[in-house]
Amino acid sequence: MTESNKPSVGSAPADTDPPKTQEAQESMVRAATRLREAQLRVTAQRMAVLTAIEELSGHPDVEAIRAEAQTVLGGLSLQATYNVLRVLTDVGLVRCTQLSGHPARYETERADNHHHFACRICGDITDTDCAIGAAPCLQPRLPESYQVDEAAVTFWGTCPGCAGAAEQPDGRDHQ
Repeated sequence: MTESNKPSVGSAPADTDPPKTQEAQESMVRAATRLREAQLRVTAQRMAVLTAIEELSGHPDVEAIRAEAQTVLGGLSLQATYNVLRVLTDVGLVRCTQLSGHPARYETERADNHHHFACRICGDITDTDCAIGAAPCLQPRLPESYQVDEAAVTFWGTCPGCAGAAEQPDGRDHQ
C-alpha cells in the first residue's frame, strides 16, 4: 500500500462521517440554501451565524451566537457577527427582538406572527401565540393613511423558574 493510500490510525472510513460532523454539514447546506433563496451571497460567516441561531434554543444574544458560530469557523469577530446579523435581519431570515434593558436577541424568522413573554428577573424570553387573530392582530387608532403590518407585543412578568426560586422553604414569598 502506498503512503497516500494508507488509512490513518483511528480515522473513520472515508465514506462515513461522525454523526456530529454529518449534522453540522447538513445544517450548513440548509443555511446555504436559505441564503440563496433570499438572494444573498453565500459566505462561511453567514452560513455559520444562521446555523448557530437555528441550533441554539430560545432567543440567543450576539455573544452566544458568535460562540456557536466559532465552533464551525474557528474565528469570528464580534463586528462581523453584528454585520451578518444585520444582513440576515434586513432580508427577513432572522428576527431581532430588542427589549428595554436587555441585549438584542435573535431567532430564526418563522413568519408566524408570535409575541414574547419576558421575565423581569432572569431576562428569559419565551414565544407566545399572537394575542388576537392574524397579523397585525391589533389595530391602533390611527388615520387611514397609516398602514400597519405588524404589532410587536411583549408581555412582562416572572417565569416559572424565577417564581419558584423566589419562594422560601416555609412557603412564604420573599421580595
